[in-house]
Amino acid sequence: MNNYKRGLITGIPIALGYLSVSFTFGIMAVSFGLSWWQAVLISMTTVTSAGQFAGIGIMIHPGQYIQMLISQITINIRYSFMSISIGQKADSRFSGIYRWLLGFFITDEIFAVASQQKGIITHKFMYGLILLPVIGWVSGTLIGSFAGNILPMDLVAALSVAIYGMFIAIIVPPCKQSFACMFVVIISIAISCLLYYIPIFKSISNWSIIICAVIAAGIGALLFPKKADEDMEDNPE
Repeated sequence: MNNYKRGLITGIPIALGYLSVSFTFGIMAVSFGLSWWQAVLISMTTVTSAGQFAGIGIMIHPGQYIQMLISQITINIRYSFMSISIGQKADSRFSGIYRWLLGFFITDEIFAVASQQKGIITHKFMYGLILLPVIGWVSGTLIGSFAGNILPMDLVAALSVAIYGMFIAIIVPPCKQSFACMFVVIISIAISCLLYYIPIFKSISNWSIIICAVIAAGIGALLFPKKADEDMEDNPE
């Protein structure tokens, strides 16, 4: 089996998962007042679930460009480190435009699957691995956008809550295995509640994602430092 075909087969489960999550994004984007083509364009040019969901919430409030810039950098900067990690396992022909494309299309799931591959990663394998998930992400957005225009508003509002189920599904497994992870999640929840419910913090509540992420991650790093050799054990190359 050639590398491209192997990548395609490996990417099928990711594509199916992206189809359902991006369906919710399409519905939410339309409910926020965006047209179907705007939602699809965002998915085609961004390919990041958390960044897109956070971004459209800011986009509907004109003038908050600095907040959008900082929030997107905070949410998506991890992709830079993922790309560097995968780039270290790539073959010698994986250079130039190939690395640019890798950096653009890298996601948590694509990185997780690619990093588990033994030996050298070829650009043909990465093309195959990336293709179906991207198609699933854009197609799900398109379907969700049209569904948001057709379905009753009460049902659209209910389906929009599905994204929180996805985030819970991402958080719960590592929290069950790591007290440090659970502690950081609890800290971020507590800070978010303080920013939302205490009147004195109302003026900065729009920055809650950034504030919670930075403070909770900082506390976690101070209380639960991880040595370099532990990182090597968790992510053997």
